Amino acid sequence: MATPSWFSYLTPWLATLALILFSLRLCRRRKLNLPPGPKPWPIIGNLNLVGSLPHQSNHALSRKYGPIMQLKFGSFPVVVASSVEMAKAVLKTNDVIFTDRPKTAAGKYTTYNYSDITWSPYGPYWRQARKICLTELFNAKRLESYQYIRREEMNLFLKRLYESSGTQIVLKDHLSSLSLNVISRMVFGKKYTEGSGENEIVTPNEFKEMLDELFLLNGALDIGDSIPWLSFLDLQGYIKRMKALSKKFDRFLEHVLDEHNARREGAEDYVAKDMVDVLLQLSEDPNLEVKLERHGVKAFTHVIVTTP
Repeated sequence: MATPSWFSYLTPWLATLALILFSLRLCRRRKLNLPPGPKPWPIIGNLNLVGSLPHQSNHALSRKYGPIMQLKFGSFPVVVASSVEMAKAVLKTNDVIFTDRPKTAAGKYTTYNYSDITWSPYGPYWRQARKICLTELFNAKRLESYQYIRREEMNLFLKRLYESSGTQIVLKDHLSSLSLNVISRMVFGKKYTEGSGENEIVTPNEFKEMLDELFLLNGALDIGDSIPWLSFLDLQGYIKRMKALSKKFDRFLEHVLDEHNARREGAEDYVAKDMVDVLLQLSEDPNLEVKLERHGVKAFTHVIVTTP
């Protein structure tokens, strides 16, 4: 009796399927040397163990599971290093492996779609951004040229403290204003923390509120970052706030760049007076490996002014 023709085709398919299933079973049996950590829940993972202050939650968990542990944030495994030795292994010894940052909503909506050095993926743009920071924006000569700003602002800080003698003061607020004034003058060439009354794009309160909101949103744990299929719901309202903040900041930075371009226009051998000037000059450099676009200048400015 002749063997049916369909059977000759079915046999190799069944053999292939059996081989695949056997391979998958072997993979499941292979035990990976993973760090210790709490058992995750379905869907949410270990998000139930992370409170409103994630760094404190991680510290509490590290006391139980050790200096290196594995958590699961929704769909993504996360390794937490909680000691000097582990931090050195991650940030120095194996820094290239861990250079990339996850693509979160904060990076997308508040830093021009991952255009700053904090959120940009590892590659030519990131390497160029790092080089710009080291050799152009924060080199010793550049920082020394701003010494007069630090001296003037320190004198004003001490003067304000002296004038407040005899009254109760919150030193933290004064130190925060000092830091912000120094950074504002180094980056923008002027203070936006004090109203001038002329061509104000933001009031001092609006400027501080924008920065406070930016710090909060960049440190917030958005559910959509951990469980992507829930991101469209914006359950915590963070994405809505990020989009609103992005519009405000962009309007402010567009004004800043227009002011600086107007000051530079027609000037021969213009000498950069602040960091925005430096970035605008670099954006015109044809020798850059990756062209620094206008949104890139704004992204750099954005991250510098929020760096404490």
